[in-house]
Formats: sequence, C-alpha cells, structure tokens
Amino acid sequence: MDRVRVGLIGSQFVSDIHAHSLKQVPEAEIVAVASKTRDHAESLARKHNILRVFTDYREMLEMKDLDVVIIGAPNDLHCQMTVDSARAKKHVICEKPLCITLDEADTMINVCKEEGVKLMYAEEICFAPKYARAKQLVDEGALGRVYLVKQSEKHDGPHSDWFWDVERSGGGVLLDMGCHGIEFARWILGKPRIKSVMASAGTYVHKNRTRGEDNSIVILEFETGAAALIEDSWAKPGGMDDVAEIYGADGVIYADLLHGNSLRTFSRVGYGYAVEKAPDTKGWSFTIYEEAWNYGFPQEMQHFCQCIINDTEPMETGEDGRAVLEAIFAAYESLGTGKKIELPFTPPKGKKPIDLWLNR
Repeated sequence: MDRVRVGLIGSQFVSDIHAHSLKQVPEAEIVAVASKTRDHAESLARKHNILRVFTDYREMLEMKDLDVVIIGAPNDLHCQMTVDSARAKKHVICEKPLCITLDEADTMINVCKEEGVKLMYAEEICFAPKYARAKQLVDEGALGRVYLVKQSEKHDGPHSDWFWDVERSGGGVLLDMGCHGIEFARWILGKPRIKSVMASAGTYVHKNRTRGEDNSIVILEFETGAAALIEDSWAKPGGMDDVAEIYGADGVIYADLLHGNSLRTFSRVGYGYAVEKAPDTKGWSFTIYEEAWNYGFPQEMQHFCQCIINDTEPMETGEDGRAVLEAIFAAYESLGTGKKIELPFTPPKGKKPIDLWLNR
C-alpha cells in the first residue's frame, strides 16, 4: 500500500479541517463522506471534490476501497462508530475526546485490537510546529529536568450547538479543550503516569446556553514529580489564544501558537473566519491564516497515514485518549468534592464526566 483511502464521518467544522488538511498529504485520498444531514455532506463533498456521499456511515463502511475513517461526530457517538468501523476492518482516527466514559474507551481499544486495526487518537497540538519544536528542545535536554508545564486555550465558545448540550458532549470546556492541555503535558514530559488531579471551574458567561462549565483550571501532578497547569475558557472574547510555557531546571520555553502567525486587523464591520472559531471580529483582532497548519492537522494526518502504510505504532493512540479521559473524570470529581483526586480513578459506571460535578 502506498496510498491511504479515507472516509470522513461527519461534515461540519472539524471534518472540513480534516478534508482541507488531507489535501496536503500525498499519501491520502478522500473517497467518501458520511453524514445524516445530506445537505451538509453534499456541501462538503462539493467543496473538496469528494465523489461519494452517504447519509448512513455504516453504508460507507461497506466500501471495499476504504482503509480508514476519521470520526468527526459528537462525542456520544464515538464509541459505536469506532466499534462498527473496526468490525468492518477499517482503521480509525477518532477526534478528541476519545469518548465519554472509560467503559466506552476500553471497548474501543479492545475491539480495535481484536479486529487488528489501528485506533489513532486525533490530538493535533502534539503535531503543531511550534509545540513540536518545543518538545524537541525538551528531549534534547535544553531545559534540563522539566518540573512544570503550562498550557492554555481560550476563546468565546464552540461553533456547534451540541457542544453546549452536556448530555451529548459529556462536559463543558474542561472536557472539550482541557483534553488538549492534559495530553500536551503528558507528551512533553514523556507520558509519565498522572499521580493526582485537582480542578476549579464555573459557568461565568454562558449560563443561558449550557449547564456545563465555561472556564476551568486543572492542576496535574505526575509520578516523576513534575506538575502541569491547564487553563481553558469558552468565556474569553476577542479571538483565539493558544499558549504554552515549559519550565526546566536549566531553561524555559514560551510558545504562542497563533499570535505570532497572525495579522493585526481593524474592521468597523467585522468579517468571517474561514476556520477560526471566534465570531467577534469588529474592532481590533488577530486574523489567523494557515490555522490548520499552525495547529498541526496536516502533519497529524500524514503521520497517521504513514502508520497505516508502514504498519507502525502511532504517536497518539487509543490508550493515550483513555489516559486523558481518566484525568478528566478525576478533574470533574475534584470539582464535585473540592478535593485532590488520586489516580488511578474509577468513576461510577455509566456516568459522563460532568455528572461527577453537576450531580453533586
């Protein structure tokens, strides 16, 4: 095999990014898109010259000329879509978070292993060029022993309605964006075991839209003695921020993922972003270009395609997605109890992350 044939499950925001990114991957060819909303699927297909459109992803899985699916659907659908894809002998690239319960995570991992297909966890910031360079410096020993990792992602709220519905999403901003920072810290530190989690969060701006939190702070302690501070917000106006700091005994790195790659723009009337989430563009703003590249989406997809072609282990796996989800459950337990939570942590069966906070 020298070319990977890809099917997209989902046709909205992130699937558009996936399609855009895959065009930059010579090893990939998008052969189909599936979405229960035909108009959305057909619109994405026209935009990216995708020949086949399905309203039922299970029909797409019957295609012989299909190697891997990319799941860009709401969180509560990830598990069943992964199981169905694995049973059809298709590799799976699953968007974050992996799913909404640890039992689902275990099912996804086990079924993919049983069927001999790869389960790849789509955590793009581990492929973002600035962050990848920071990781290289850490691995080279430029900072000495790293003792603290900080990562923050903030904007004024998600782009699709289902994110605001905690029954579908499983949580608020801590789950939606905190998963990025948790995996970033694990990755920078070499993926040591998380020892404990403590969290603080609240709903400060969007109480009329969601029962979930719109601002969160999470502190992780690792078995190596290092710590991480993860800050996320759906409550910040003025565009997107994504920054990281890495502190070592012999050095420090500051990385701003977007602002160093943006245009400073003033508009009296405002304008629409092609990819960026923030809608408030009147007055001064930072106009992002090549956002998918700066975030690492094409690099991520090329890596996953190479893993399929060469039958190698992906850098981000289902197990990584599960480790992140366990930490997120512990963070919501911390919100519910006001206590630091030790890991390993086993949440009550059938509970979504946010249930451990709201149901208190």
